[in-house]
Amino acid sequence: MTQKIMIAGLGLIGASLAKCIKKAVADSYLIGWDHCESTNALALRRKVVDVVPSSFAEGATEAEIIVLALPVEITKTYLAELGNLSLKPNVLVTDTGSTKAEIVQFAQQFSFDFIGGHPMAGSHKSGISAADENLFENAYYIFTPTTCHRINELQQLFQGTRAKYVELTPTEHDQITGMLSHLPHIIASGLVNQANGFNQSQPRAQQLAAGGFRDITRIASSDPRMWTDILLSNRRELLQLIAEWQNQMAHVSQWLQAEDEAAIFQFFESAKETRDHLPVHQNGAIPAFYDLMIDVPDHPGVVAEVTQLLSTENLSLINLKILETREDIMGVLQLTFKNQHDLQQAQQLITEKTTYQCRIK
Repeated sequence: MTQKIMIAGLGLIGASLAKCIKKAVADSYLIGWDHCESTNALALRRKVVDVVPSSFAEGATEAEIIVLALPVEITKTYLAELGNLSLKPNVLVTDTGSTKAEIVQFAQQFSFDFIGGHPMAGSHKSGISAADENLFENAYYIFTPTTCHRINELQQLFQGTRAKYVELTPTEHDQITGMLSHLPHIIASGLVNQANGFNQSQPRAQQLAAGGFRDITRIASSDPRMWTDILLSNRRELLQLIAEWQNQMAHVSQWLQAEDEAAIFQFFESAKETRDHLPVHQNGAIPAFYDLMIDVPDHPGVVAEVTQLLSTENLSLINLKILETREDIMGVLQLTFKNQHDLQQAQQLITEKTTYQCRIK
């Protein structure tokens, strides 16, 4: 029997989930909906979904499962609309939002079954054109069930993601992602904004902001609209985390004023020990970056040679950057891949086919 699944929001996450469902669930019939008409047209043309209804309401009333792949505030609007529709009696609704407590609490006022969800995966690209059926492979897919116990239906539906399922309470989810994802994004953006102000008085600082500074603030290049939504929907947890961060920085300031060498050393030693024991290249609260660093001579055609070699194995790049090129010495070519498999395959290929030294960052 055909199962009708509706996905509202056909951006990177929604369209990637649609591809995973189509690949793994043989009896699925996908109803797609997006506020952007060109996205709907592209979804049909590329057969990401089977049909686009004339309205969200039309699609929702036909579906057995509804996936809201939208920002939290917009998800709440769609949940409210669902609450006023005559849905199928056993309909199951889920979302993909980055925060859970607010949305789960909001959904409890409605009669339909709702389970909060959060596939912890992302990409440097966005929109339906970046949809990838491998996006969620080995990533954590978090569910936050409360009174509804139909989680097995969602796990079956999303089997094609090849994600690792985790169950948390909504509060646990928001506390963990607040610490490991949301706060780091705030700090990274704060560093970039502070450096930008500093650049006004020290113009050469902009030139020196490449390399390490650019890498540690990488996550600041995120969608401002999405992160505004995340911060406001997880504000209670973040206010506490920010207060704790400010308290820790106050301690550092005190140690500097007192020239407390022992305390400063312990601060860095503790951080190093903890950092060195973190898992390497596993998808967590912040999607991992898969970077390959290649020492290459500063000769014409080197970049073309490397990219041509990668193309022979159909290894696609997310980003390519030349970190350093000075005449007569080795430069550093940084290649970024979308997953660990492509990274390792590229390293092996370049090691075997060239004389260049390469290393995984």
